[in-house]
Amino acid sequence: MDSLMGKVGSYWVGQKTSSEVNSVGNDLNNVSNSIEGGAKWLVNKIKGSIQKPLPELLKEYELPIGIFPRDTTNYEFDEETRKLTVNIPSICEVGYKDSSVLRFNTTVTGCLDKGKLTDIDGIKTKVMIWVKVSSITCDNSKLHFSVGMKKTRNRDAYEYNKDGIRVEKF
Repeated sequence: MDSLMGKVGSYWVGQKTSSEVNSVGNDLNNVSNSIEGGAKWLVNKIKGSIQKPLPELLKEYELPIGIFPRDTTNYEFDEETRKLTVNIPSICEVGYKDSSVLRFNTTVTGCLDKGKLTDIDGIKTKVMIWVKVSSITCDNSKLHFSVGMKKTRNRDAYEYNKDGIRVEKF
């Protein structure tokens, strides 16, 4: 009986230890991802090129600042190729005041030009079902989302940064 209890006890301790080690590993990965964003900022600062905040970049390119979640961790923008890569801590959704919803993957890429973001990968919107957003163009008071068809929305709904709400899958 003691032998059986010893085996059961060591199995339970082993399972509990494995669970705790996995939890610590996940915590370290999260810290590593946070540090990575800060490290890029530090490298840019050392090189002498401080990256402007994403909302400022969007304003400069005549897009509303709220098209990405407020909790965006960092971004990379290549001015020569116009490629924009935005990193978001987790898959999330953002609801806007016009009742529209955008869903973001952890990495969103696209080509940024004045008044438009094209060749987008990593954003979906709900039009009866979730559909991929391929481009966002902006004119004075309207935003046009290309999702196989053009979906026009009021620009002012996207002028404010909002936090993303974590969801399970993109």
